[in-house]
Amino acid sequence: MIVTDTSPIRAAEMVLPCADLDATLGFFTDRLGFRVEVIFPADAPAIAVVAGHGLRLRLERDGAGAPGTIRLLCRDADGFAGGARVLTAPNGTRVELVDADYPLVLPPLVPGFVLSRMGDAAAWGAGRAGMGYRDLIPGRLGGRFIASHIRIEHGGPVPDYVHFHNVRFQMIYCRTGWVRLVYEDQGEPFLLEAGDCVLQPPQIRHRVLESSAGLEVIEIGCPALHETFADGALPLPNGTLDPARDFGGQRFQRHIAATAPWRPWRAAGFDCRDTGIAAATRGLAGAQVVRPGAADRTAVMTHDGEFLFFFVLGGEMTLHAGGEHRLGPGDAVTVPAGMPYRFAACGEALNLLEVTLPG
Repeated sequence: MIVTDTSPIRAAEMVLPCADLDATLGFFTDRLGFRVEVIFPADAPAIAVVAGHGLRLRLERDGAGAPGTIRLLCRDADGFAGGARVLTAPNGTRVELVDADYPLVLPPLVPGFVLSRMGDAAAWGAGRAGMGYRDLIPGRLGGRFIASHIRIEHGGPVPDYVHFHNVRFQMIYCRTGWVRLVYEDQGEPFLLEAGDCVLQPPQIRHRVLESSAGLEVIEIGCPALHETFADGALPLPNGTLDPARDFGGQRFQRHIAATAPWRPWRAAGFDCRDTGIAAATRGLAGAQVVRPGAADRTAVMTHDGEFLFFFVLGGEMTLHAGGEHRLGPGDAVTVPAGMPYRFAACGEALNLLEVTLPG
């Protein structure tokens, strides 16, 4: 079969000026491993094109413009240049040597009480793939955690692509509507419906395919700033079913609300529906849906963990934590370790999503 490339563009080059072409060319070829593809004129070279590491550079003697910065993603960044992480080419181009695997950076936790109200319309912004995003922890607790209320107003196919995240922890809870998802090694696409949730373990490939109109999900991640990588080489579904596969010490978990049992919560007077995330993360995190039972609902609680987050899925309640706060659907609260808190005046329709670290 003959494949014809119909693109009008054959290649792309970055132009770098260099007063000393010989020295700059030697740096890129001998020091960095680029190869010469074009050089002219033969009797007095003034332009050389080098290629390597997925990059094509056009070195122009007496060319105009800034020398620029190049990042090289290395298997062993420290060993490449004897421990140096920044090199400077003879023409002034800055060459940064970084780890190819993008090490996970976990910022120090800055604890605090955070209350996010659903009625703040200004909180909504445009996000990836045409989705609306509402930041539930604007200060991100020092960059340690992110919680997002995400919505898709119009149903149908979602302009997403196969991708993965460099994360420590990430989960998605479906509040309203439905969304069709597909995950690496987890079989065929499936519907995530209201009340369901998934744990997305580190670097699992996945894709959002389509959604109902009015879809709303809650996404919790750690750290707040993390990379999203596209993976165009892996088609999903990929024909493999391996629910026990390990992804960075975690396994994929799909919680189906319709078949999940209720059990007593840690505080008397409340029941919970456990999502299985604590087991799937080996205790790193936990998530459950909490509802009032028939007993006392006014116990004072505290926690000594890293993270405690509540999102009001439905109904109303009063939270006593550093003051009195009447909460309704869509409101979210983050309670720091050591702060006493208490639920009161809970309506019968109350449902809370609780996420904790550790589980």
